[in-house]
Amino acid sequence: MECLYCFLGFLLLAARLPLDAAKRFHDVLSNERTSDYMREHNQLAGWSSDENEWNEKLYPVWKKEDPRWKNCWKGGHVRAILTSDSPALVGSTITFVVDLVFPRCQKEDVSGNIVYEKNCRNDIGPSPDLYVYNWTEEGGWGNSPNQHHHHVYPDGKPFPHHTGWKRCNFVYVFHTLGQYLQKLGRGSARVSINTANVTLGPQLMEVIVYRRHQHAYVPVAKVKDVYEVTDHVPVFVTMYQKNDRNLSDETFLRDLPIMFNVLIHDPSHFLNESAIYYKWNFGDNTGLFVSNNPTLNHTYVLNGTFSLNLTVQAAVPGPCPSPSPTPPKPTSPLCKCFPTGDNPLELRETPDETCHINRYGYFRATITIVDGILAVNIIQMTDVLVPAPQPDNSLMDLVVTCQGIMPTEVCTVVSDPSCQITYNTVCDPVDVNTGDSCLLTVRRAFRGSGTYCLNLTLGDDRSLALTSALVSVPARDPASPSSMANGALVSVGCLAIFVTVITLLVYKKHKEYKYLIGNGTGIVIKGKGLNVFLNHAKALFCPGNQEQDPLLKHQPGTV
Repeated sequence: MECLYCFLGFLLLAARLPLDAAKRFHDVLSNERTSDYMREHNQLAGWSSDENEWNEKLYPVWKKEDPRWKNCWKGGHVRAILTSDSPALVGSTITFVVDLVFPRCQKEDVSGNIVYEKNCRNDIGPSPDLYVYNWTEEGGWGNSPNQHHHHVYPDGKPFPHHTGWKRCNFVYVFHTLGQYLQKLGRGSARVSINTANVTLGPQLMEVIVYRRHQHAYVPVAKVKDVYEVTDHVPVFVTMYQKNDRNLSDETFLRDLPIMFNVLIHDPSHFLNESAIYYKWNFGDNTGLFVSNNPTLNHTYVLNGTFSLNLTVQAAVPGPCPSPSPTPPKPTSPLCKCFPTGDNPLELRETPDETCHINRYGYFRATITIVDGILAVNIIQMTDVLVPAPQPDNSLMDLVVTCQGIMPTEVCTVVSDPSCQITYNTVCDPVDVNTGDSCLLTVRRAFRGSGTYCLNLTLGDDRSLALTSALVSVPARDPASPSSMANGALVSVGCLAIFVTVITLLVYKKHKEYKYLIGNGTGIVIKGKGLNVFLNHAKALFCPGNQEQDPLLKHQPGTV
């Protein structure tokens, strides 16, 4: 009996030896999952079963904690970044891209070698060498009589000798759904999969990367990522509204149109030949809107919270199903092969024996509608007289009106006439107790005369209304009161001499007006007396038309 047990044990040991002697792809790439994982998937075009043997002699297999990973690359560690254009509609093509990120100061040159960047310093200082890996000088791509032994993939298949294949010094092995794909490449690799035979739901893609090392290969990076295949059209909706201060909070303003733009995620252009319809329900009892345009505007006229629902229907051309033994006779030009409705899969057969598969996508959102500032306008601009101590400043009063609720803040940005170079930005709070009507006067300073671009905004917590205008600031009139005062002060000496010369000549007439002045009132009459004195002096030296003389407007009884 003991001999029987020994014999059975020997048979079991012998049966296990081949498994231990040769690793298989799922042992290397299955992320420690059982080999029966995903055995039920259909064959992917160009991919191979992970039951195939892995050449561990050329492509050594290291576990995650193996210390050899620390020395697999000179000067640091290589990272692999795996991305995809997931989610993918079933039947479309999904693309995966692996990019290698080399250590600091290292890059790949045009020949596929890894070199140190010029004038770049890393933690260990500049390297005296030019190359990290000079595979061109290392040779081995065709110079060895035994080249066929190491110019192969892990499963033994030879490298494809396409143009430039000798500059491809990395081997990428992709693994998903119990199958693998091998690819020769440089610092980046790309593969695509048709998802017609891929099981719906999330799936895992794993990649391991090897580099050349004489007549063998060394692993440098492993990476994995989850992708998804779905039977629903991937739909995204962007919402935009003028004057909305925060577009990401799904809160919008009443009485202003909201622009809805539907984006279908279809990077492989699978739906290019499909008829696509958009069915909108805005939740405000305005009914159902059906359109073949991905952009639609809608205005909410009431405040509140509303449920937005969008259904996208795409009629995808596809193969017709096999006829049943006793197919029903069609009674109309359009034959429905399956029940219709919002079923993710619906086949329609047309008279020319082509069928369409209806795919549906859905989008839902909750929208809040509130009051806000709807519009702003500048209705008047007035030049403000600047006091003499500030001759370089020009002030303008802007009369502003708005529609909607009262703002809490007003801001202005003054720029050059092209609106490209900003001179100043000023924001001021607005008193909310100014009344029901939105009428504001905003005073702003400008850098002297000229033309300016003015952007003015009125805002509150939810809205922000903008208007723009070109402001023309006039040059200061030399005859303005402040200029006249400055001129009088400058020429006061000359004026004193002039007055002394003509005093005797105008004494009589001046005396008459002095009598009238004595019967007048206060400061204003003093000013008029000075004007009378100067104007009569001017009349003696510059006789002529006096119809514009201001003295003619003041009769003795009204002064």
